[in-house]
Amino acid sequence: MIDFLQQLNDVQRQAVQTTEGPVMVLAGAGSGKTRVITYRIAYLIGEENVAPHQILALTFTNKAANEMRQRVDELLHSGSSRGLWIGTFHSIFARLLRNYIHLIGYDGNFSIYDSDDSKSLIRQVMKELNIPVDAVPVNTVQGIISKAKNSFILPDQFHAQASDYNGQKAAQIYEVYVRKLRENNALDFDDLLIKPLELFQAQPAVLEQLQHYFRYILIDEYQDTNKAQYLVAKSLAAKHRNIFVVGDDAQSIYSWRGADITNILNFQDDYPEASVFKLVENYRSTQTILQAANGVIKRNRRQIEKELVSRQSSGEPLTLLESFNEKREAEKVGEYIRTWKLTKGFDYKDFAVFYRTNAQSRVLEDIFRMDRIPYRIFGSVSFYKRKEIKDAVAYLRFIRNDQDTESLLRIINFPPRKIGEVSIGKLRDYALTNNSSLYEAILKAEEADFPARLRNALQGFIAVIEQLKDIAKEGSVYDVLSALYESTGITSLLQAENTPESMARYENLQELLSMARDFSDHNEGTNGLNDFLNGISLATDYEEVQEDDNYVSLMTVHAAKGLEFPVVFITGLEERLFPLNYYESDELEEERRLFYVAVTRAQQKVFLSWAKSRYYYGQPQTCMKSMFIDEVDSSILITESGKKQSNGSVSEKKQSIERCNGRTPVPSSVSKSGGNSSSDERSSGLKSGTRVHHAMFGPGIVLSVQGTGERQKAKIKFRNVGEKTLMVQYANLTFEQ
Repeated sequence: MIDFLQQLNDVQRQAVQTTEGPVMVLAGAGSGKTRVITYRIAYLIGEENVAPHQILALTFTNKAANEMRQRVDELLHSGSSRGLWIGTFHSIFARLLRNYIHLIGYDGNFSIYDSDDSKSLIRQVMKELNIPVDAVPVNTVQGIISKAKNSFILPDQFHAQASDYNGQKAAQIYEVYVRKLRENNALDFDDLLIKPLELFQAQPAVLEQLQHYFRYILIDEYQDTNKAQYLVAKSLAAKHRNIFVVGDDAQSIYSWRGADITNILNFQDDYPEASVFKLVENYRSTQTILQAANGVIKRNRRQIEKELVSRQSSGEPLTLLESFNEKREAEKVGEYIRTWKLTKGFDYKDFAVFYRTNAQSRVLEDIFRMDRIPYRIFGSVSFYKRKEIKDAVAYLRFIRNDQDTESLLRIINFPPRKIGEVSIGKLRDYALTNNSSLYEAILKAEEADFPARLRNALQGFIAVIEQLKDIAKEGSVYDVLSALYESTGITSLLQAENTPESMARYENLQELLSMARDFSDHNEGTNGLNDFLNGISLATDYEEVQEDDNYVSLMTVHAAKGLEFPVVFITGLEERLFPLNYYESDELEEERRLFYVAVTRAQQKVFLSWAKSRYYYGQPQTCMKSMFIDEVDSSILITESGKKQSNGSVSEKKQSIERCNGRTPVPSSVSKSGGNSSSDERSSGLKSGTRVHHAMFGPGIVLSVQGTGERQKAKIKFRNVGEKTLMVQYANLTFEQ
C-alpha cells in the first residue's frame, strides 16, 4: 500500500481505494474533498498502474485543476501527471472539440467567443430581425440563450416552449444566432458544453472511442453541474462506469447559473450499484458551529442526510447581534472586530463579514472607513467604484457644476441616447470654435448645423439636466436622485433586463437612493448636494487595503464558498433579505443552503446579525429577523450580554410580519387539507381580484389562487413587473387599503 494513504481517515481511504464502478463521495464542508480526489488519482497511477491519459478529471476552476496536478506530482515524487486529462469542463471539452469538431461541420481552428463577442453578435442578429434592443435587452437575450444551452435545449425545442414576449423574441434570435456562429466558425462558452453532445449524437463511433480511452472519470463539485455537463459526463462514463463524483448537496447554491441539484440527488438512480461515502469529519470548525449548521440544513426536504462532526473542541456559542438599523449594525461589527483584535489576539485578516447582496457592502464600507478598519471587497469592487454608482453620481456632480466635462462625457449617453463619438466630436469642435463649455455647446445645438437626430437627442438630455437642476434648488438629495431614476429610466431598464447582473446593479442604485434618503433625513437645512458629494468623493479616494495584507474581508456569501476564516459575521439576517425574497420551496431551500455555507466558513466563532429597520429603495422599513436565526439551536446561541437566546417559532414570527406602511398582512395559510378553489381562497383570505402589495414588486392584483396550507400559491399581476406566481406562506404580501 502506498504510504500516503496513511494520511487519510478511514472513510477517505475507502473512497480512494474503491476504484471500480460508480462512486459518490458526499464531502461535507471542511471534510477534505480535494484531498480525496488528488489521492485517488495518485492511487490509480501509483498503485493500480493506470496510464495517466486514461484518467479524466473535471473541475470548475483552473486553480483547482492546477492544484490537483501539483499535489499528484508531490505524492508520487515525479512528473507522473504528464498525460493526465485534468482541467475545467470548458477547457477539456474545447480540447476534445479541436480534434473532432470537423465531423459536425466546423473547422478545428474555430474561434471561441467571450461574453462581449456574443453580445455583439446578438445585437447584429437583432438588427437583422428588426427587434429593437429597448424592447428586449441584449443581456436578457444572452441570458435566456445561455440558460437554454446549459439545459441542452436547442433552437427548435426552445421555440416550441417559448410562451412570453421575451421568450418568443429570444427564440427567433437564438435560431439566427446559432446559424451566425456556424457561419463564423465560432463557438461561445456554452457551445463548449453542448457541441460534444451534438458530436456524440452525430458520431457514435467517436463517443465509443472516447469511452474506451477514458477509463476513469472524476468530477469535482458535482452539485454545481448543469444538465449539459451531466449529460456529457454520463455519456463518457457509460462503457466502464468508473465515474467518481465528489460534492455536497448542502452547498448547492448556484441554480441561477444553471446548476442542477438533482444531478447529485439522483446519482444513485443513475447508478444503482454506486458506492456512496459520506465525509462528515470536519477539520475546520468547532462542534458548536457545526451543530448550528446541521440544525438548520436538516430542515431542507431535498437533501441527502448527513451530519458533520468536528475534529476540534465544542468551542464558543454563536452570538446574536440585534441592532436598531443597518448603520448601527455596521458599527457593532466594527466594534467587535476592534475589541477582539485588542483582547483576543486576532489580526484584521482573521475576520470576514458576509452579506446576501452586494449592495449591503455600502454601509459597512462607510463605517469601516470612519473607524479606520482596513478592508477589502472580494468578488466585487468597492461600492462607490461600481459603474452604475459612478454613473448616477456623475449626474449629481454635473447638475451642481455644468462645467464638469468629465462628468458630462460619462452621462451624455447613459442611458443610451445614440450620441456616439462622432457626435461628441462635433460638439467639441463647436464648443472650441465658440469658446464655450461643452454643455453650452449642447444648449446651443438648435443654432448649430447638427443633424436633426442629434438635436433631438440633445434636447432630451437637456430636459433631464435642467429638470434636475430645478429640483436641486429646493429639494433634497433624495428628491434629486428619485427624479433622476424616474426621468432617465435607468432603474426600469435594469429591471427589464432581469439578469442576475442587472438586478445586482439595480440593488446598488437602490442602496444609493437609501443612502440619499438617510442623508436627507438627517441633514436638513445644510447645503445637501455639495455635502453629499463631498462625502462620496472622500469615500472614493479611500484605499481599501491600508495595512499590507492585514485587512477584514467583505463579501457576499456566494463569494465566500471555498474560503475559511477564524471569525465570521453574517449580517442582514432579516426576512426578505436573507433569505432573499423567495417564492417557491426550492428557492427557500437554496437560501438555507447558502446560510449553511456561510456558517461553515467559520473556524472558531460566528456572529449572526440583524437590524430592526433598514432602508429599502429609499424608504425606511421595519424588519423582522430571519427564520434562519430561529432555526439555530437556541442552546448554542447567546445575546451580546451573554444570555441564552430564546427563539420563537417560525409560525409565531410570521404572525407579526408586517408592522409598516399601514398595510394589513395577508395571513399565512396553515390548513393542510385539500379543497376546491373557494376553500383555497378562504385559507389565506386571498381571492381573484384581491389587491395586494409586495415589498419588491409593489402593487398587484390576484389573478388566481391554488392549493392550501404551506403549498398555497397565488398568481398575481404586478403593476411594474408583470405576472408572478408566489408561495403565499413566504411572499409576505399585504392587503392594499
